[in-house]
Amino acid sequence: MAAPRIREACDLVDEALQYESSWRRAEEHRAMFGEGTAYYGASVGAIRATLRDTLRRFPDLTHDEITALSSLLWEVDVYERRLAAVILLQSHLDMLVVTDLTRLEGFLRSSGVDELGLALARDVIRPLLHSLSDRDRSRADTVIARWTESEDLLLRRAAQTAAHDS
Repeated sequence: MAAPRIREACDLVDEALQYESSWRRAEEHRAMFGEGTAYYGASVGAIRATLRDTLRRFPDLTHDEITALSSLLWEVDVYERRLAAVILLQSHLDMLVVTDLTRLEGFLRSSGVDELGLALARDVIRPLLHSLSDRDRSRADTVIARWTESEDLLLRRAAQTAAHDS
């Protein structure tokens, strides 16, 4: 269970994304990405601004709080919330560790939208792999190798994208 302040941060993000929503943009997203998830119709700029404002209200979040917030955002199957989780993790790459691959694998398996899986692989997992020490990189390579053998197409694609140039 998330700490009350992390739940509050998640609620603030969700409320702001709903406020920034556009039914027209939601329909565009649905046409572009498919019916696999719900859409608020908030722009990427609105998502980034919302995260920036929320993180100003909750400065100095720890690794556990950042990952808990990303999980809370991901928990609800709404494209913009999940993209906010990706952007949040991307902006805190320096905090991520090899064991976070377990959480990221769960995100990939439940992403529902190929674009979210690609963004996770390209913008979070690949840079995480590049940042790891030799011992942790060896552990991560074992995980990525397992993903390449998965029956889950999104996981295989993510492994290929994450390992590209790494």
